[in-house]
Amino acid sequence: MSQQGYVATPPYSQSQSAMGLSPPLYGHYGDPSHAGAPPGVMKPAGPMGAAPGGVLPPGPPPPGPHQFGQNGAHAQGRPPQRFPGPPPANNAASSYAPYPPATQSSYPSAMPTASVSQLGSQLDTMHISYGSGTAPPGQAPSGQGAPPPPLQPSILQPGSQVLPPPPTTLNGLGAPPMPPSCPAPPSAQLQPPPLPGQTLGSGYPPQQGIYGAQMPGAQLAGPGGFPGGPAQMAGPAPPQRKLDPDAVPSPIQVIENDRAARGGQVYVTSTRGQVPPLVTTDCVVQDQGNASPRYIRCTTYCFPCTADMAKQAQIPLAAVITPFATVPANETPLYLVDHGEAGPVRCNRCKAYMCPFMQFTEGGRRFQCGFCSCVNEVPPSYFQHLDHMGRRLDHSERPELSLGSYEYVATLDYCRKNKPPSPPAFIFMIDVSYSNIRSGLVRLICEELKAVLERLPREEPEAPSAIRVGFVTYNKVLHFFNVKSNLAQPQMMVVTDVAEVFVPLLDGFLVSYHESQAVIHNLLDQIPDMFADSTENETVFAPVIQAGMEALKAAECPGKLLIFHASLPTAEAPGKLRNRDDRKLINTDKEKVLFQPQSGVYDALARDCVAHGCCVTLFLFPSQYVDVASLGLVPQLTGGTLYKYNNFQLHADSQQFLTDLRNDVEKKVGFDAIMRVRTSTGFRATDFFGGIVMNNTTDVEMAAIDCDKAVTVEFKHDDKLGEDSGALIQCAVLYTTIGGQRRLRIHNLALSCSAQLADVYKSCETDALVNFFAKSAFKAVLHQPLKLIREILVNQTSHMLACYRKHCASPSAASQLILPDSMKVLPVYVNSLLKSCVLLGRPDTPTDERAFQRQLVMTMGVADSQLFFYPQLLPIHTAAAQSPSPAVPAAVRCSEARLSEEGVFLLADGLRLFLWLGASCPPELIQGLFNVPSLAHVSADLTVLPEVGSPHSQALRAIVGALQRKRPHSMKLVVVKQREQPAVAFRQLLVEDKGLDGAPSYVDFLCCLHKAVCQLLN
Repeated sequence: MSQQGYVATPPYSQSQSAMGLSPPLYGHYGDPSHAGAPPGVMKPAGPMGAAPGGVLPPGPPPPGPHQFGQNGAHAQGRPPQRFPGPPPANNAASSYAPYPPATQSSYPSAMPTASVSQLGSQLDTMHISYGSGTAPPGQAPSGQGAPPPPLQPSILQPGSQVLPPPPTTLNGLGAPPMPPSCPAPPSAQLQPPPLPGQTLGSGYPPQQGIYGAQMPGAQLAGPGGFPGGPAQMAGPAPPQRKLDPDAVPSPIQVIENDRAARGGQVYVTSTRGQVPPLVTTDCVVQDQGNASPRYIRCTTYCFPCTADMAKQAQIPLAAVITPFATVPANETPLYLVDHGEAGPVRCNRCKAYMCPFMQFTEGGRRFQCGFCSCVNEVPPSYFQHLDHMGRRLDHSERPELSLGSYEYVATLDYCRKNKPPSPPAFIFMIDVSYSNIRSGLVRLICEELKAVLERLPREEPEAPSAIRVGFVTYNKVLHFFNVKSNLAQPQMMVVTDVAEVFVPLLDGFLVSYHESQAVIHNLLDQIPDMFADSTENETVFAPVIQAGMEALKAAECPGKLLIFHASLPTAEAPGKLRNRDDRKLINTDKEKVLFQPQSGVYDALARDCVAHGCCVTLFLFPSQYVDVASLGLVPQLTGGTLYKYNNFQLHADSQQFLTDLRNDVEKKVGFDAIMRVRTSTGFRATDFFGGIVMNNTTDVEMAAIDCDKAVTVEFKHDDKLGEDSGALIQCAVLYTTIGGQRRLRIHNLALSCSAQLADVYKSCETDALVNFFAKSAFKAVLHQPLKLIREILVNQTSHMLACYRKHCASPSAASQLILPDSMKVLPVYVNSLLKSCVLLGRPDTPTDERAFQRQLVMTMGVADSQLFFYPQLLPIHTAAAQSPSPAVPAAVRCSEARLSEEGVFLLADGLRLFLWLGASCPPELIQGLFNVPSLAHVSADLTVLPEVGSPHSQALRAIVGALQRKRPHSMKLVVVKQREQPAVAFRQLLVEDKGLDGAPSYVDFLCCLHKAVCQLLN
């Protein structure tokens, strides 16, 4: 039974270059061992992507040998290895051209004007539809839990008519020409053996076999658009219709549909393998045996049973884990389990902690581990009888037996040197160089610290905080302050030997704020005046971190360094940096150097910090290049945060900075943490992405981890998975609380397994997939050419869609692009990722900004990466003032076409917040928002919304407040007036549109994916 989706035809105004496909070689970002044929030399036809009829279509030479696939064993028996070294120079050829002058695009290059008319209607026969992802009648999906039935695809009316392009020798009558933008079909070297039921060069016939019957699919389709379509033998094609822009899958519609279906409801986690509501949907999570999706989200909630299936689908099997995620007030916080000196009950073989997946036997005297199947004796102190169902009588009273997430009190065996840890300390380290004193920044910091110190986190709301505090100032030398409570005045001690830093005092450096409040306030009043006459503008940086770490080490406690720094550290000292900002490297193979730290000092320093539980948070105030790739490495690897305020102005930026400082000090943090992810037999964790250090293959070490940081974990098969037993994941984090208690935080999740690829696709989550793709790509930029990484992303996306089409969709015309219902908006997110400033360098984007965004994304959770790659565009003029608080208006699609001259729009991506004012905005709306008579009177330098008191103003302020509360970074407001000033940064966030440098629009990218999938299907 075929399920027809909407039918539409996109107008393609220009060709898409440089998005060629290569045959799949699984598990690699560019492996130098695979040599390709020279450009233009044909290889024998193979099962995937061979050129039809031995004819090379026009276009660039076949892409280079660097292939991509996330899962499964490596082709030709090579060991799995995600990021091998850079390829040899002669293998680096790619369909991406070197970076051209700013007038042209590098990704993809703009078409010559003369070709526009010729290719204006290319692929006019491409139609889009998407399948529900449900199995056909008679084929039951495996696994216990299934997501709610998706809405049926709507049928949209096409727009105006366009004649089809003339026939070509390659494509047959009525078929569009192969545009030069998509490279020739890839050569067939090093291809995997034919897939089950597939003959060489035969395309993708309907398959049964182990993958089950065909599924209804979602389809970009038209009659006879590509070889094999019915129109090839049917004479001239009928007139085609032009694509309605609303006819391509809309992320906004997907979000709104999920909110309508699941918003405000209770999501119960009792069912194995069920797909949770989207991150954009507000619901109440009730833990009944599996961890809340706030803690763990997966790329798919149904794993394929075999490595071969995983290799075929190329869907990454990964989990994004946010162990300390914030839980709303209407949900139950984690229970704390204390077994006394005996400690947590664990499996003797695999060391998994007691959880709902353990099966009790022999009347409760033994339990079988759900992870390794080992049978263990139950400790006498833990014994309990079983009921008639085989469950312990105290099942519902013990969190570790009935809940997916809980905490244990750790025994001394889990502590350093087998003794209880001390409460953590915060050390505030202020750059007092000339520019910071002159700008007023030092005075602002000192004034704000008085308020911030009153709000130090505490275990009990009434009790004073257990956190101790210390203070250091620095320029070329370091100044330590003794603020012991019995002193009348603080005492300063200077360390001039920055090559071998030591801590000049122990007693009186780290103190209780509650006890030493008067002395600390005295110090904070004195610091701005103490250095008022300083003319020293050179600073050190690495010795500052070293000094803070040594102080924590001497005090035998974990802690956080909060460093306020402004410039490139050029003074003679370890970690001295030079200005290496070279824009000529953009779009060359050496571009990766811009993301690497300048020296090994910072990596070694980060590892030292993690070993001693020292987390570094950096507030950076650069007025020029400061080498964020080097300075930001320590905050990233130690679980800290980097905040950056370019060209900091006291009047314009202080609000943003102060908000970030308060939030950072107050947020929930676990210190000196070690995380281990255990899995049931058949698969294992193989790769980890985040603010982490790993000294072996299993222990994820973090100096600290807070409520906003996530670790993304990739899994691979090492055996077959059973449909009955499923796939089990247990994440255990050992950490020290802000009160100095050692604890274990446990999160458990059970996933389904299936021998039907249809079930795997049906259970995918696009937002988690994008988080994984972004982190794996951003990790690879340190070692691989960016053009190769972009090709790899397109390659894998098209392989996922081609496999779905082959194994899961109903037979349909070859010209249809079929999108799984769970992935129908994946193309817009992947295109946004491809256009990000990290993967696509532009001469006008500062190198520091690219490094900053790369480091930021590496620790993002799913909710933050979703907003970052598809920003929220809100029509403020439609938000009516409601009582008691205005509702956030429904978002519109991220495209300039959605803006209206009479409107006011808010655009947010989690870092930036733009307020766009239409040229014909009604004066009464301007008056209500800004208390000025017309648009001309609104200051473009406005960074804080005025308090007008009108309904419009209250609504806007409430909406901005709601957006800010959910994000780890405070977003600076930027006012953009239509047609009055260049709004490049604003335009770049309209991710559905063509990039300012010619990067493809969403519709253009769908065209490219369509061609790539068709090449794989032939």
